[in-house]
Amino acid sequence: MLARLGLLLMWLLHFLPLAMQALFGEWLGLALFALAGERRRVCLLNLQRCFPDLSPPQRQKLARQHFRALARSIVERGMLWWSSRARVARMVSLQGLAHLEAARARGPVILFAPHFVGLDMGWSRLCLDFEMASVYANQKSAAMNDALRRGRTRFGSPRLFSRQDGIRPAIAALRQGVPFYYLPDMDFGPRDAIFVPFFGVPAATITGLSRLARVAGASVVPCITRMLPGGAGYELRCYPAWDNYPSDDVAADTRRMNAYIEERVLEMPEQYLWAHKRFKTRPAGEAKWY
Repeated sequence: MLARLGLLLMWLLHFLPLAMQALFGEWLGLALFALAGERRRVCLLNLQRCFPDLSPPQRQKLARQHFRALARSIVERGMLWWSSRARVARMVSLQGLAHLEAARARGPVILFAPHFVGLDMGWSRLCLDFEMASVYANQKSAAMNDALRRGRTRFGSPRLFSRQDGIRPAIAALRQGVPFYYLPDMDFGPRDAIFVPFFGVPAATITGLSRLARVAGASVVPCITRMLPGGAGYELRCYPAWDNYPSDDVAADTRRMNAYIEERVLEMPEQYLWAHKRFKTRPAGEAKWY
């Protein structure tokens, strides 16, 4: 029931100007920061471990900013799910597409898209202009799961695979020339993961980016979507394809991935998904964090 009410609210809000949606989302984020105790604790603990030099008040401030950005992105997702193609195109500007086109001219392309709050906005904007492929994780709520799938497949003819489908559908799409929007920076448990540093903290990190690039012979083009201030929408930016990737060292490739995410996080720290239990899986013998 709660998920259905949330979807109804998103649908109603999508009729408003984007600036008003942004304002509502930021106020909602402050309310969630006060009320969502478990996620607030997860966020603050992540920030404490990743930014030990920040004072407790500074971490509190950054956590509140994150909740504001996260809630705003959820509210504004209604634009993706129910607004017109033209309105979505206006909401998300594109930068650096020459890097994507240059990589596509050479062969298969993986768009490496870390978990910033604008992730879905970037996906939907790309689907307006390209045939795309990606993976999704099933949600606990059937209503939300259906809404996410419908929303993410509205434009174009995207190929959306469940994580449970494994890597084969992604390889097939890549070999057919379909850019693969890949999100490999969450803690999915110890399977197919190794511990590499993330802001100096050992983090269970899947090695899929390196392995998939090798098997498919794909270039890796980082793709970051930034939320703009004041209800100004979003900016999707493609960066140059990585040189010498993948290498012969999967662990080094995975460390390189996390180091790259760190660089982008420092540019907009409030927009990374700190409410996720990024350090849920711990090395053997280490106590659980959450």
